[in-house]
Amino acid sequence: MIALIVALLSVVFPLVNLAFSKSRSRRRVIYLLLLYALVLDVGVIGLLFGFIPHVFFADHAAQLIRWDAGSPFQFEVGVHDGAWGLLGFLSIWIGGLFWLATGLGWSVFMLGATYGHIYHTLQEGNYAPYNFLTIFSDGFIAVWLLVLLHLYYRCGGFQKQDRSSASN
Repeated sequence: MIALIVALLSVVFPLVNLAFSKSRSRRRVIYLLLLYALVLDVGVIGLLFGFIPHVFFADHAAQLIRWDAGSPFQFEVGVHDGAWGLLGFLSIWIGGLFWLATGLGWSVFMLGATYGHIYHTLQEGNYAPYNFLTIFSDGFIAVWLLVLLHLYYRCGGFQKQDRSSASN
């Protein structure tokens, strides 16, 4: 499942970045982990793997999840995912409380999606890969973002000086 790979890359890429970085302070490590999580786990997953399939390939996406095809719900979910994906990519340029809002909002959505996939697995026996495996990617992303947001806050993040002080 592609979302699991993206979630893994959101952990590996910042560690590679840090391997070539001179600054490895606790705050810098958390800053990079959170930035990559917002861009990959929110931006890439929301825009590329939520918006595009649900809006432009709705019947195929429904088939992969084992949903009924032709539902207008597909378009709504796709636009929702795309809007969050845009916020994830904007996190490259906008920091501070924007990160907090983006991370919290996406985490709540991912927790809800995780619950929905668990429910469909247990109640309907829906073990389609894009239903069952999504439990793990969505659940991981939600918890990972919440942990990083908490750690970043504890390190003094979410202030207007995010970009300049992150290198310390």
